[in-house]
Amino acid sequence: MPTLYAIKPAFQTLLRPLASRLVSAGATANQVTTAAMLISVATGALIALFPEITLLFWLLPLVLFVRMALNAIDGMMAREFGQASKLGAYLNEVGDVVSDVALILPFVLVAPFAAAGVVAFAITAMIAEYAGVLGVMTGGGRGYDGPFGKSDRALALGIIAALIGSGIILPSWFSWVFPLMTALSIVTALNRIRAGLHRANS
Repeated sequence: MPTLYAIKPAFQTLLRPLASRLVSAGATANQVTTAAMLISVATGALIALFPEITLLFWLLPLVLFVRMALNAIDGMMAREFGQASKLGAYLNEVGDVVSDVALILPFVLVAPFAAAGVVAFAITAMIAEYAGVLGVMTGGGRGYDGPFGKSDRALALGIIAALIGSGIILPSWFSWVFPLMTALSIVTALNRIRAGLHRANS
């Protein structure tokens, strides 16, 4: 199924000069990966500490965009500048999961979202990514199938955060947003398993 991940090649083309400059400056792919995770954790912690300051939620769309950019850059640095490593593979996958959880959980503190729905989304987002990673183990390659991959989650969370940051009082029916995203994450995990098995058996 289609996902925003499909636009990644065009995004990388725009960021390739920056990746080249970072390499020239002595930066490494692992440093960029770690920076993306630390920025995400710091942002999530700041919002969680001061949820009453709704303007802080404007940080989320910005950080989500920066994180996507850094994720694209570290991949190019690894592949195109010979910086790929086994440690980098671990940092990339674990960093994505840690960043997701750090940026999702602060929504527990915002009405009308229920803690159960937000936590369920965080868990199913992790499962969807794990399902994609397992494709490597089964010979089907890393799965990025949709409909609700990392980029799609970032867009959805960014929109919700922008609404909160703008001071908009979310209606009660918005409580269904996180359960809906949970369902989409489950479908994504199933699609990644199905597609991974198909690729492995082809």
